Amino acid sequence: MALETDAIIVGAGAVGLATARAFARRGHETIVLEAATKIAQGISSRNSEVIHGGLYYPTGSLKARLCVAGRLMLYAFLEHHHLPHEKCGKLVVATEPHEIERLDAILDQAKANQVGGMRRLSGAEARALEPELRAEAALLSEESGVMDAHAYMDALAGEIAGHGGAIAVNTPFAGATPLTGGGFVVRTGGEHATEVTTRYLVIAAGLGAQAAAAMIETMPAERIPPLHYGKGVYFTLSGKAPFSRLVYPLPIPGALGTHYRRDLGGQARFGPDLAFVEAEDYTVDPARAQAFYATARRFWPSLPDGGLMPDYAGIRPKLHGPGEPQPDFRMDGPESHGVAGLMALFGIESPGLTASLAIGETVAERLSA
Repeated sequence: MALETDAIIVGAGAVGLATARAFARRGHETIVLEAATKIAQGISSRNSEVIHGGLYYPTGSLKARLCVAGRLMLYAFLEHHHLPHEKCGKLVVATEPHEIERLDAILDQAKANQVGGMRRLSGAEARALEPELRAEAALLSEESGVMDAHAYMDALAGEIAGHGGAIAVNTPFAGATPLTGGGFVVRTGGEHATEVTTRYLVIAAGLGAQAAAAMIETMPAERIPPLHYGKGVYFTLSGKAPFSRLVYPLPIPGALGTHYRRDLGGQARFGPDLAFVEAEDYTVDPARAQAFYATARRFWPSLPDGGLMPDYAGIRPKLHGPGEPQPDFRMDGPESHGVAGLMALFGIESPGLTASLAIGETVAERLSA
């Protein structure tokens, strides 16, 4: 039978839009389904907007490979579209002598991941760059930066439209049935519920990925990983930003740790922390500031009392729970679940924004090769 479109992407965040762009640029008729009233309303709009170097991730992992490749693609995209960004660099700091060994291990991992622009600094060298910094030693990642994530996603949407693709907002994914001979009947909900046939189906729904995958007939339930909500909150600084570069402590279990950034408008922010929660909740408890003061003063002792104000929160789609090792991205294609033409993306959290263009290209290559 003739199919109505070539590719349907579920989710209009950074990864979904980048994937739709990759399909559309290959000449595939592409539709993005988004349940919200606008694009970029999920986890892509509630993060640090950091462009990651790729330092920490295990050698050969999807996170390592796609972060490094995606960063190069992302800077080229931002520059081509004249989008706001700054390659400000990042300092990863050891604030105590006993942390230096871990710092050196991160440098070794960055070299194994072929991350360029890495320098090992003494405490004095780090303070020469950032005089208010407290550090026994540091790593400088010259390729790390910050960006305007919303401008980036708007530009992705523009490219999708420019290549003949479409984004359907207010259109939740309601399920799919594989067709004999290939393709899917995709059902949508909302005010204008309908059915569309497509050759390829990609689940890039962030926190909704597991629920969406469960609505695909013949998708094995045992191939859908558990979802854990990893909530992180942010606090803004009242006053002048103390550092021009990103400042990160050593990673904590399950995350990179509560870090500092100066955004493109000059506002200093700290966050996110990590707390596992049972449901989506984006409130920021002002009492969490006490832990932020303790963490931030390890590398910025001059943080004044009363200097932090509650800002916003994000929730990351974790594939691990408290105390469990942090796994890699899951990009599950037919070889994993047995459903031809389907790619389901699970656990696409940090560095998903940085890696988004590389993720999109990989999905399009794997499904449409």
